[in-house]
Amino acid sequence: MSKTAEKLDSNHYIALEDKYGAHNYHPLPVVLERGVGVFVWDVEGKKYYDFLSAYSAVNQGHCHPKIIGALTDQAKTLTLTSRAFFNDKLGVYEKFATEYFGYEKILPMNTGAEAVETALKIARKWGYEKKGIPQNQGKIIVCENNFHGRTTTIISFSNDEDARQNFGPFTTGFVSIPYDDIDALQEILKADKHIAAFLVEPIQGEAGVFVPREGYLTQAAKLCKEHNVLFIADEVQTGIARTGKLLAVDHENLKPDVLILGKAISGGVYPISAVLTDNHIMEVIHPGQHGSTFGGNPIAAAVAMAALEVVKDEKLAENAETLGQLFRSEITKLAGKSKLVSKVRGKGLLNAIIVNDSPNSTTAWDLCMKLSENGLLAKPTHGNIIRFAPPLVITKEELLECTGIIEKTFLEFEATM
Repeated sequence: MSKTAEKLDSNHYIALEDKYGAHNYHPLPVVLERGVGVFVWDVEGKKYYDFLSAYSAVNQGHCHPKIIGALTDQAKTLTLTSRAFFNDKLGVYEKFATEYFGYEKILPMNTGAEAVETALKIARKWGYEKKGIPQNQGKIIVCENNFHGRTTTIISFSNDEDARQNFGPFTTGFVSIPYDDIDALQEILKADKHIAAFLVEPIQGEAGVFVPREGYLTQAAKLCKEHNVLFIADEVQTGIARTGKLLAVDHENLKPDVLILGKAISGGVYPISAVLTDNHIMEVIHPGQHGSTFGGNPIAAAVAMAALEVVKDEKLAENAETLGQLFRSEITKLAGKSKLVSKVRGKGLLNAIIVNDSPNSTTAWDLCMKLSENGLLAKPTHGNIIRFAPPLVITKEELLECTGIIEKTFLEFEATM
């Protein structure tokens, strides 16, 4: 067989990325070429359960036919106009999305980090023009161990030294407080009248699926209102049914002043993000003050509407709620059998197992390698935490098969220690 006719293996593609690509990620050595629903296949044809869902972007499952249909149909008609002109899809999408989430205005962007940057700009401008904060003195409160992206401004308020080291000088105007600490928030709001906004993840995903105590978000939003401060919820990872509700804040019946969305708003099919808020806040943005060539393009508009329709039509939030409880119940049973399981936590189908070993150990990584050998893909975070987030189209039978794979892997791994 000639070299050109040979089936190229995983090592070939890994070597290509290593030679020609920037080394800004450390992926598991699995090379994927196809995905359908909850499953993905590597270039050798091995089938896996996907328990990362592209960091919760693929909530609707891989290559959902309705979303792919919207993508291909629109791609044949009109792909991009820029915002120099109107197009016949953007306004339809804006109406759809604002009604879907219960806001008056949307500002469409492409990536989650872009949407966070957009929300920060809106909040600062609102602070100066509506609240009356003196120019260049506005501050935004953030939480320790946050993850909102990796742009220069965002890493300016990160305490992840890997993300920060040698990237300064950093953007000022941020105050960091402990997560899930209402007293710390109250203290800074009382002490500083130049606060424009409080930016928070309803669940800290990258930090290891850290779920705040019940009522924290409601109390935080109440304090923000009392001090005329915008409450900004970053739901890029937790939104779009992942936690068992359409939005994670819905667990507390809370409407943020500013909502940030991304990832699964497209079902993982296309880069789409958005900031939603009401007129009295969004009206501070005028032509030329913010934008994106691709933001709100016709393909994005068509894809997002289809992706959001799938969430409601297939009752993905309800499925996430039910199967999330089942997942945590099954892993809690595993904790009684394996000393490797220190704790399981999460909400809906955003969950994590805390591995009973040092964050500096390789145990969680080694477990993920073994899980992949057994047909399930997951990835560690913060050293000793493994995040589990399958597509929300997963069935009860599939979930139980997967908890069986996890149990088998942990017990076999522990037996070799």
